[in-house]
Amino acid sequence: MFKVINKIAVLGVVTLMLAAFSACGEEEVRELILLTNDSFDISEEIIAEFEAANDATVVIVKAGSSGEVLVRAILEKDNPSADLIYGIDNTSLTRALDQGILVKYESPLLSKVPKKFMLDDTYHLTPVDYGYVNLNYDKAFLEENGLEPPSSLEELTGADWKGRLVVQNPGTSSPGLAFLIATVSYFGEDDDYDYLDFWADLRANGVAVKDDWSSAYYTDFSRYGGDRPLVVSYATSPAAEVFFSEGKYDEPPTGNLLVDKATFLQIEGIAILKGARNIKLARKFIDFALDKRFQEDIPGRMFVYPVNREAALPDFFKFSEVPTEPADIAPETIDQKRDTWIDAWTKVVLR
Repeated sequence: MFKVINKIAVLGVVTLMLAAFSACGEEEVRELILLTNDSFDISEEIIAEFEAANDATVVIVKAGSSGEVLVRAILEKDNPSADLIYGIDNTSLTRALDQGILVKYESPLLSKVPKKFMLDDTYHLTPVDYGYVNLNYDKAFLEENGLEPPSSLEELTGADWKGRLVVQNPGTSSPGLAFLIATVSYFGEDDDYDYLDFWADLRANGVAVKDDWSSAYYTDFSRYGGDRPLVVSYATSPAAEVFFSEGKYDEPPTGNLLVDKATFLQIEGIAILKGARNIKLARKFIDFALDKRFQEDIPGRMFVYPVNREAALPDFFKFSEVPTEPADIAPETIDQKRDTWIDAWTKVVLR
């Protein structure tokens, strides 16, 4: 039976696992360890099918944000505590490759994945899911206050939206970083009015900054009792609102602001860690993660899209939207400039 371990309990468990591994060979140890972010969520019965088919136990170690997971994998690269890592995306891929922590594997099921989702042509990272980061708005709040949804990012710096936007810190939050990158794409870095000018104006206009998505969405967002009707979230969030309402809503109570070049396509993947003790089993799990059964479970559990073109979407995904022109910044550029962007943002917004 598969196990989920949260980061609080990780150190002690991993120590025991490493001791067990030192005494056993791969064929004897039928335990596959997946290091992942806290957002990973697949049905127990799906994981149980893999375990039954392979006579194995899957241990899912949730170790915080995607950034925290990658840092952990890098620190452990000489003696990894896991076989697989999930959550590396197009904001962190180049860093993972440069650190040499991943093992190449070209799954035969990649033939079912559109090329636009193939981030890594060396096959060290296998795409699993994707989603779009963008601004959401609270329909009821806007209606009650006689407001129309903004049609551009520039409008967010105006009087109508003073004190009405909440974002996440790009240094601690994946959607926060994605939105920062989107603003770089939208405004540029060297124009007369660039992304830092925009963020300076947002600060002057009372933008709120939270460390993570949950705090922003469930505390500050007016949909959940806060006083801010605009929040950085996902294009699938309105669909999730319908799903979790359990029939209360026929239409989403929230909407998407899909401004060209101001949304971000986030593609997440899975990879085998260099030094993994169960490489053969890890390869099988990657194949399993790309198969329809696993892929069709993703939307209703993690509220992102599956990469397998043959995977069907649940009915409530009709309320999600796909941006026509997301931000266009290459992973290599993101890797080269990510820390510079975050540092500059921190000086402008937080200091």
